[in-house]
Amino acid sequence: MAITASSRAPQAAGSPEGERSPFLRTAELLAPYQPGKPLIALSLGEPQHPVPDFVGPVLARHIADFGRYPIAKGIEPFRRSAANWLAARFDLPRAIDPETELLVLNGSREGLFFAALTAARYVGERKGRPAILIPNPFYPAYAAGARAAGCEAIFLPTTRANGFLPDLDALDDATLARTVAIYIASPANPQGAVASKQYLSRLKQLADRFGFMILSDECYSEIYTREAPGSMLECAGPDFTNVVAFQSLSKRSNLPGMRVGFAAGDAKFLGLFHELRNVAAPQVPVPLQHVAVAAYADEAHVEENRRLYRIKFDLADQILGSRYGYVRPAGGFCVWLDVSDLGGDEAAAIKLYRDAGVRVIPGSYLARPQADGSNPGAGYIRLALVADSETTAEALHRLVEVLK
Repeated sequence: MAITASSRAPQAAGSPEGERSPFLRTAELLAPYQPGKPLIALSLGEPQHPVPDFVGPVLARHIADFGRYPIAKGIEPFRRSAANWLAARFDLPRAIDPETELLVLNGSREGLFFAALTAARYVGERKGRPAILIPNPFYPAYAAGARAAGCEAIFLPTTRANGFLPDLDALDDATLARTVAIYIASPANPQGAVASKQYLSRLKQLADRFGFMILSDECYSEIYTREAPGSMLECAGPDFTNVVAFQSLSKRSNLPGMRVGFAAGDAKFLGLFHELRNVAAPQVPVPLQHVAVAAYADEAHVEENRRLYRIKFDLADQILGSRYGYVRPAGGFCVWLDVSDLGGDEAAAIKLYRDAGVRVIPGSYLARPQADGSNPGAGYIRLALVADSETTAEALHRLVEVLK
């Protein structure tokens, strides 16, 4: 069935729950209960592996830089380091220009949010109400950005049937003609699906044909269990037209509290993006940018990070087997389990918390209802395998025992 204007979720006034944080909703769902065993939280995707050893010394060397305001675009060493990492990591059509095609971000989340506001101004007049396309389930910043930009959010269901990625062939021309941007995440959150180069090339063709921006969320690109995921930038052409990729050190380098990332791609878009961020967005402290320089120059800690996640996915393979539709994801650190035959996602989340002391996120809280009332996240629970391997194994054993 084609995805059209009628396939969107209700507006905020009609679905207030859809506007709220899934973590707050989960806390409220579980508030009447007490955990039946010592709590293990698998709900928040906050990496808990060790902080790299170089962080402290680098901060100490640059501590005086906390005494001055940072420039919005980022210091030159950071931009050069991030551009060099991109060139080494991905098969780009050409090297990114660190002066015009890369900007530092206060983590990828604020960049993804402000990018929607920029796209609404940058793309210009559309044939109908401006729209932003969003995979469903999705990262909450996408919908927040679309709403702030005054655009209609059109949610594209990502289900097992379509490989947990938006079905590009289901988009009709009328919808694409009023699209200002599409958010795409590969590896996907929460299902861990990785888009092929053919898929990304097809998306680029649509963006060029209809003149909209691709906002590619690649914060999980360095956490994978098979082949290394590609980047949207690899398929963006020599000028990266209509494409911006967003990266972060939160997952790659276990630095969620540092709040450093970057946006890279279309220079014209990033020029307008920089103007907006220069007056409205949080700046990134210079000492943290120097830590990022060191992080992008070091792959040893990233390889160790992947090794630790592989161990936990090995445990999931052994403990879960094929239960709950479990399949080892291609990327990311989340497990997406089908509990639709066990009373649904909310009931399973309550049971796991009350009887097993395991906190998970109901999948319906990460998604929005489609026009037919169905929710692509309903019947699933998301587990973030961010704890150490012993804790992860204990949580998975408890899960199987309680849900059996």
